[in-house]
Amino acid sequence: MRRCLGLLVLLLATGCGDGEMESPAAPAASTREATLIDRDGDGALERGPGEQLRDRVEVGGGGRPGEVLVMLAQLTDTQVRDEESPARVPFLDRLGGAFSSTFRPHEALSPQVLARAVHAVNRLEPDAVMVTGDIVDSAAQAELEQALAVLDGGRVDPDTGAPGYAGVQRASNPDALIFRPDLDAPRRPGLLAAAARPFSSPGLDAPWFPAPGNHDLLVQGETPPTARIDAFATGGQLTFSLDPEDLPSDVSGIDSAAAVDALLADGAPGRAEPVPADPRRRHLRPDELLERLTGRAGAPAALRAARGRETLDYAVGLGRDGAAAQALVLDTVDRRGGSRGLVRPAQLAWLEAELARAAGRPLLVFSHNRLDTSAGGAEALALLDRTPNVVAVVAGNSHRNRIRPRPTARGGYWQISTSSLADFPQQARALRLRRTPSGYALETWMIDHDGRGLAGTARELAYLDAQGGRPQGFAGAPSDRNARLFVSSP
Repeated sequence: MRRCLGLLVLLLATGCGDGEMESPAAPAASTREATLIDRDGDGALERGPGEQLRDRVEVGGGGRPGEVLVMLAQLTDTQVRDEESPARVPFLDRLGGAFSSTFRPHEALSPQVLARAVHAVNRLEPDAVMVTGDIVDSAAQAELEQALAVLDGGRVDPDTGAPGYAGVQRASNPDALIFRPDLDAPRRPGLLAAAARPFSSPGLDAPWFPAPGNHDLLVQGETPPTARIDAFATGGQLTFSLDPEDLPSDVSGIDSAAAVDALLADGAPGRAEPVPADPRRRHLRPDELLERLTGRAGAPAALRAARGRETLDYAVGLGRDGAAAQALVLDTVDRRGGSRGLVRPAQLAWLEAELARAAGRPLLVFSHNRLDTSAGGAEALALLDRTPNVVAVVAGNSHRNRIRPRPTARGGYWQISTSSLADFPQQARALRLRRTPSGYALETWMIDHDGRGLAGTARELAYLDAQGGRPQGFAGAPSDRNARLFVSSP
């Protein structure tokens, strides 16, 4: 409820009426040159000044940065979604709390946003791109096909079911708490039809390396897939609303797969309407999804080497001849359900061995979940604390830009999380590693997509969204975005 009511209040306050939103001037390729701001607080974005790198020396180091060792980009929480799938639960959004991201007013535009982010990342010319999880929204085959087409390049078909839109944002839905672009301010007649049209993506120019997220392996990022959920997802009944009495009053500690199975046992719950069925909406099991990531045509050798593993943990050599730096990728998804991260004992043993193998090289660790909020993460961080040359631990999941120092007896390193493409500010992160006289400097800054086409509309709606937009502060403070992070080296 807060999401859509907040959206409507903001739109009415800004006097948008029934007119179409105008996209701001295209941002620069780097937020170091220009940013997007709401100068007068009227809900409309405009081009603003750039944000320069802020030197941060809380864990030691310093000096003039020299040789560039590696240039990386990070994309995270892209959450490409099949907004027409019967397995989605947008009607729960009004309950808030844990359910507050089950509907977004721009949800039909996720592949277009990712495609424009790909264009922006390509302008950076990185050596590699780290994609830190939640590539898709709900572990669905159709979602992964769309996401891979955008990331690898080719024809992208965002439509599922029969041609045309058949989801909860249709004009015939009487639920005024769902944003219907053909009816509600700011009116965008034809937006949903445009969102369903195929388009082409250039794909990433650099090799990309995924770390799986909970939304990649779990239904809606929370529930292990089951045969009954698959039958509902691929069937022809879409639930538009649900009686609150059908919901548990307390979801803590609940077996979500069993609860959902019980709810679906008698067919579509609540007010449902017929929609075209589609077998591509089935949910991939974790081993299937990991196989599609590691076995896809063009997958880098380091990723192919992880093929067949129970968890997707692997090492990537970075920079010239793969010897300038080392990246370690950790799979933090708890297959039992839930969004909290998990690092297993076997992964800790793998991590310890890889840290020893990388001795002497600067290290970057990537995962979907922050290690300091994951079960088993404290043990993983303790291993990193004892290892020389760790520069940063980089994550997604929180949808928030955040940079915090982690002091250690050796000096310390940085914990970085990055905002999502699913919510405002819809940015990628640049990561440039350089030598300094006393160690290393990790220069990081945010990258806006250019807002062309439907991606511009998506960003405007995301900004106005009360649950995922400007009120939430997901963009973080300036020091969480563009910074020069120094670390000392033994």
